[in-house]
Amino acid sequence: MSRRLPIVDPHAAPVVATDTRLPAVPAERLAAAALRERFAAHAAQWQPELAGDGGLFAGREPAAASVLVPLVAHAQGVTVLLTRRTEHLRDHAGQISFPGGRAEEIDADAVHTALREAQEEVGLAPEFVDVIGALPVYTTVTGFHVTPVVALVRPGFTLAIDSFEVAEAFEVPLAFLMDPARHRHHEFEFGGERRRFLSMPWQGLDAAGRPREYFIWGATAAMLRNLYAFLVR
Repeated sequence: MSRRLPIVDPHAAPVVATDTRLPAVPAERLAAAALRERFAAHAAQWQPELAGDGGLFAGREPAAASVLVPLVAHAQGVTVLLTRRTEHLRDHAGQISFPGGRAEEIDADAVHTALREAQEEVGLAPEFVDVIGALPVYTTVTGFHVTPVVALVRPGFTLAIDSFEVAEAFEVPLAFLMDPARHRHHEFEFGGERRRFLSMPWQGLDAAGRPREYFIWGATAAMLRNLYAFLVR
């Protein structure tokens, strides 16, 4: 198991490319009905563009985990519900992430883990959630084998955020995230090791209505990139 250092300040890593040459996912494929149909018709395993972060931190044992990729089916367009983690957490502090976490013995499968974690972290009630499929497992540098469970979420839910783990929850238009012109490739060298990662910065409003940049990067951006690759092909 290789020793890796965490990326402390991803904003400082130089942007070496964006994917303006690649097509955005057509708008008609981003409608709720089209998303459901796409996952139903292409449920077989496929090779993701990004399978993981690379080598693990030293001393970390791999563990199963799931995240929920909540696609909120608003009448005016689908959005993705994301969270900003609190700053004191051991893993991924302050980062943008999907609701989710480690599998527990009580979980019947990856879907159960994702639904349980989403309800615990942000209070998203399962009756609003309709699972339509999953993306390939993504392996994080912190040792988690993460199953991204994709679901359509019916509007009308009320969130109840666990303030210990989640600083806030917010939504980003799916169309923004499925446009590769928004996907920035970062590369830098540290300690003789070359590192690369994706980011998808979103300029939004926080809970108080103030402008804020949500710097979507790392595993969350990689899983969104895999979703893009699935929908555009």
